[in-house]
Amino acid sequence: MPILESQINPSDSDFAANRDAMLAAIDSFRSVEQQVLDKAQQAKARFEQRGQLLPRERLGLLLDPGAPFIELCALAGYKLHDDKDGTLAGGGLIAGIGYVSAVRCLVIANNSAIKGGTISPSGLKKSLRLQQIAAENKLPIITLAESGGANLSYAAEIFVEGARAFANQARLSAAGIPQITVVHGSSTAGGAYQPGLSDYVVVVRGKARMFLAGPPLLKAATGEIATEEQLGGAQMHAEVAGTAEYLAEDDADGVRLARDILASLPWNERLPQAVAQPWEAPLHDSEELLGVVPADPKTPYDVREIIARIADASTFLPFKNEFDSQTVCGHLSIHGHRCGLIGNNGPITPQGAAKAAQFIQLCDQSNTPLLFLHNTTGFMVGTEAERQGVIKHGSKMIQAVANARVPKLTLVVGGSYGAGNYAMCGRGLDPRFIFAWPNSRTAVMGGAQAGKVLRIVTEGKHARDGKTADPAMLDMLEQATAQKLDSQSTALYGTASLWDDGLIDPRDTRTLFGLLLDICAEAAARPLSPNTFGVARL
Repeated sequence: MPILESQINPSDSDFAANRDAMLAAIDSFRSVEQQVLDKAQQAKARFEQRGQLLPRERLGLLLDPGAPFIELCALAGYKLHDDKDGTLAGGGLIAGIGYVSAVRCLVIANNSAIKGGTISPSGLKKSLRLQQIAAENKLPIITLAESGGANLSYAAEIFVEGARAFANQARLSAAGIPQITVVHGSSTAGGAYQPGLSDYVVVVRGKARMFLAGPPLLKAATGEIATEEQLGGAQMHAEVAGTAEYLAEDDADGVRLARDILASLPWNERLPQAVAQPWEAPLHDSEELLGVVPADPKTPYDVREIIARIADASTFLPFKNEFDSQTVCGHLSIHGHRCGLIGNNGPITPQGAAKAAQFIQLCDQSNTPLLFLHNTTGFMVGTEAERQGVIKHGSKMIQAVANARVPKLTLVVGGSYGAGNYAMCGRGLDPRFIFAWPNSRTAVMGGAQAGKVLRIVTEGKHARDGKTADPAMLDMLEQATAQKLDSQSTALYGTASLWDDGLIDPRDTRTLFGLLLDICAEAAARPLSPNTFGVARL
C-alpha cells in the first residue's frame, strides 16, 4: 500500500503559528474542564462529613486501574441554561466508556457535588445520547446515582422528553443489555424510576433515598408523617419493598458490589476469539498534528497530512485520486482495523460527491467502517456547479451516508459548513461517534457570508418597496448577524450543544479512533439474549 510522504516542515514559522493557535485552543477547553473539577472539589469536606465519596472518586474506584477511558460529552450545557460561568458544564453527569472487571461498559455518575446533580435540559439530552451509545455498541451500563432530579427551573423543557430515558432503559433491558445502578444518596420522584428500571440495584445503607414523594410532599398530600428512612431508606428497599437486590455499607462497598455483579455475568464468554491484526505505528509524529491545520481557516491544507499521522505505517490507498482532488477517499488501517476514509481539501464538488457516494457504497458492501474528517465550506456553488448537477450528486452522497450500515466515525478537524456537514456525516446523520478538534467550527455558513446575505436581502426588500435602506442600519445588521453566527459556530458552543461527543487534543486522534474501532468491532461480534419486556421486579 502506498506510503504517504509529508510536505510539512515543523521548523518553519507557519507551522509554529498553527501549533501555537492549536495549543491555545486546547488550553481553552481544558481550562473549562478544570473549572468543573475545581467546583466539584469544593464539596469534598461536605461529602467527607457525610461519610461519602465525591462522584469522581466513586468513578475512580469503579473503573479498572490503568485501562483506557473515553469521557463523553464532558462540556454538555457549557454556558447554556443556568450555567453562567461554565462551572456547571457536563449537564450534571460524568460519563464515558471504560472497563469494569475487564468488561467494556458505559459508566455514568451523577455529579452530585455540583448543584446536587440536578439535570438540566442539556443533561437530559446527554442522558439520551449515552443510552443511544450503549444500545448501538451493546455496552452494559453502570450508573452511580445521587441526584436532586430535574432542575425545576426547566421542568417544562425536561418533563415530556424525560420519558424517553425511561423508555430507553426498558428497551435496553429487553435487548439483553444489563443495567446496574448503585444508589449513593437521593434518587427521588422521577429519579426513582432510574434505579427501578435497572436490572440490578445496589443501595447504600443510611444514605440511599428512593421515594416518589418525600416527607414534605407526603404530609401535604395525605397528612401522613414519615421519616426519609421509613419512607424510602436503603434498608427498607432491600428488606421490605424488594426494590434493591444488594445492600452496601458505604460508597466504596456499593462500587465493589457493582464490580462483582458485572464480573459474575458471562458477558465476554460468548464473544468469538478476536484475531489481532499486526500493525506498525505511523512514520510521522502525532505531535505534528498540532501544526497541520492552519490557524487561518481560509488557508488551504492537505488532509493527507492528518492521514499520514493516524494511519498504520502511514499507508493509504487513495480511491479515484485523479478524478477529484477536493474530496479525498481511500483505504487505511488504524491499530490493525481496516477502514475507509473520506476527508476534505475544500468544498465538495459534483465530482467529489459522486466519488464519495460510490466509495461509501463499496465500503458498505465490504463491511468496512467509515471515517469522516471534516474541513469543508460545503458544496461548491455557482453556475458551473449547478449545470454539473451538484444538487443531484450531493443528494446521492447524503443518501449514501444516511443508508450505510457500517459504523461511521466522524471527526471535525476544521470547518464544517452548510450541507457539507450533512454529507460528511455530521450529528444529524447519526454517526456511531462524533468528536471534534478544539479549533473546529460548525455552522450553516460563515458569519461574514451570513451578514452579507442578510444585507443583500434587506436591500432588495427595500428596493422592491421603492425605498432606500439606511446604510448605517445595513452595517449594523450585517455586523450583528456575523457576530451571532460566529459566536454560535465555535467548538465550545458545538460541544455544549451536544453537536459532538466531546472535544479532543489532536494528538489523541489515532488512539481515539483505535479505541472506537475496537468498540464497534466488539459490538458487531457480540451476541445478545433479548426478551420481550425486559427484566422486571415482580
